[in-house]
Amino acid sequence: MPYGPLFFIQKNLFKTFGIPSGFVRDKRNRFSLPKYDIKDFKFELKTMSEKITIYQVLPRLFGNTKQHPHQDGTIKENGCGKFSSFTNEALSAIREMGFSHIWYTGIIEHATQTDYSRQGIAKDHKAVVKGKAGSPYAIKDYYDVDPDLADKVPNRMQEFEALVKRTHDNGMKVIIDFVPNHVARQYHSDAKREGIADLGENDDVRKAFSPNNNFYYIPDCKLEGAIDLQQGEKKPYIEFPAKATGNNRFDQWPCTNDWYETVKLNYGVDYCNGGTCYFDPIPDTWNKMLDILMFWSAKNIDGFRCDMAEMVPVEFWEWVVPQIKEKYPEILFIAEVYNPNEYWNYINRGKFDYLYDKVGLYDTLKGVTLGDRSASQITHCWQNLGDCAPHMLNFMENHDEQRLASDFLFKGGLKAKPAVIVSSCINNNPFMLYFGQELGEMGMDCEGFSGQDGRTTIFDYWTINSIYRWRNGGKFNEDKLTANEKKVRSFYTKLLSIIRTEKAISDGQFFDVMYVNQGSWTFNDYKHYCFLRKYENELLVIVANFDGMKAKMGVNLPMHAFDYLNLPKDLGKVTATDLLTGKEEKLSIVPDHLTNITVDAYNGKILKITF
Repeated sequence: MPYGPLFFIQKNLFKTFGIPSGFVRDKRNRFSLPKYDIKDFKFELKTMSEKITIYQVLPRLFGNTKQHPHQDGTIKENGCGKFSSFTNEALSAIREMGFSHIWYTGIIEHATQTDYSRQGIAKDHKAVVKGKAGSPYAIKDYYDVDPDLADKVPNRMQEFEALVKRTHDNGMKVIIDFVPNHVARQYHSDAKREGIADLGENDDVRKAFSPNNNFYYIPDCKLEGAIDLQQGEKKPYIEFPAKATGNNRFDQWPCTNDWYETVKLNYGVDYCNGGTCYFDPIPDTWNKMLDILMFWSAKNIDGFRCDMAEMVPVEFWEWVVPQIKEKYPEILFIAEVYNPNEYWNYINRGKFDYLYDKVGLYDTLKGVTLGDRSASQITHCWQNLGDCAPHMLNFMENHDEQRLASDFLFKGGLKAKPAVIVSSCINNNPFMLYFGQELGEMGMDCEGFSGQDGRTTIFDYWTINSIYRWRNGGKFNEDKLTANEKKVRSFYTKLLSIIRTEKAISDGQFFDVMYVNQGSWTFNDYKHYCFLRKYENELLVIVANFDGMKAKMGVNLPMHAFDYLNLPKDLGKVTATDLLTGKEEKLSIVPDHLTNITVDAYNGKILKITF
């Protein structure tokens, strides 16, 4: 993995490591007594070449050239983006925006209502497909790519391989989804390697659970469910015996709120009998998944984003990830995990490089921006992570969440600026952006299966108008963007450049000053957040204003920050440059004195001082 060691010194670690309570370890492993409580800051040691920045994109939507799609339209009516939509010009534009990785979402073949039977691909029953295009997370064949994305369906794998090469040639790395917990109800691989049995092919369907089965069954019962099993087809969908549904529903009655289009994979856990585990001998599903991961790793991809990784036993990851990394040591594993109590398990045992920081930093920053939480709670986010902190992936949008600019959240892309500044600058970890976020995309279309919910659909054939106009027939410029979209894009482009080039952010130390500014009449700790980043002779003072009014902050910089960061005590009056705007301003940097900073409404500053 690209990061070296990181140490967080907190009270609960003193006893474990035998460090005298109240002392701080420096880079030379010396101990010193701080002026303030140790819990109020963190100490980092990292080595890395650059900060990872990820552009998540759905190829189906990114390259669509149909300007005015119809609600619930077919692929013929609405069109579909292709692998070839990512031309050298497109990839160059993404790279120039500041991204090191692209997460291509929806690559592996999944269930769809589009009929490819003439190309030798079995047709899916509409009753078990969400939307005309289908969910990218209802995998139909683990060994194949989505035919929707190919210019010529018989050449679809070669077209994907060419996309991987183009991406690499343009200086970026490739991440794809691995969906280990569930598959489409009509899963069948026609592209698997010779000698590999299909999932469920050798299952004993008379048993609800068997360690040798790939699926869970409801014996002697057919699938019923509170869903329309006909969906306009000539014959209803029949599944007998019924299989357990992907979101751990172990009966034959899934409803529309369930992942009814998927079935749960069996990793040797008997959920119907207290969760008893049967991991010895190795379950058949484990070996099949190892082969699938090896298959995709050999395609020269650079990472897997593992969907709902925590719904798969950590023992499987502990077994499979080292085997992949032994052969492909640079490959990244990113886990979608939402239970903080399991973070360390999936990092330490599961060997994941990074986990989603959703229920911590994302939820907190969203709440602070909406006025539901205090900015002081941001401090608790990194404190509560402890040793897990260097393994978290930060983001403010992805395909599951509502768009920041939507009417359901911030009602505009510029209001997200303070949250995005904090998310991207608070640590050295990867930062992810969801395509369209950089244009203030609102996600307020009513596309079809995905209603007007503030999210960009993953189920429908559609065109994202803002992306369509930015693509501008392959010119990739701002000619057809609105004035607001240009402002949002300018902000993200500048910010991405900062976090990728400033050593204080990619490699530097961090110091949170909130603990000495709480309750101050010059600083509103409910609406304002401030922290320091430092590398060698460069200091960044980063402030975020989550208020709808311009703020004149008086930020107390404690003596302990000067000691800890090894800052000169006599800095005094200095000239600082706001890296986001290029404007200079005078600051007074004196221990235990106020530094006055003015920040516009819903905005922030990254003030750089060289000494």
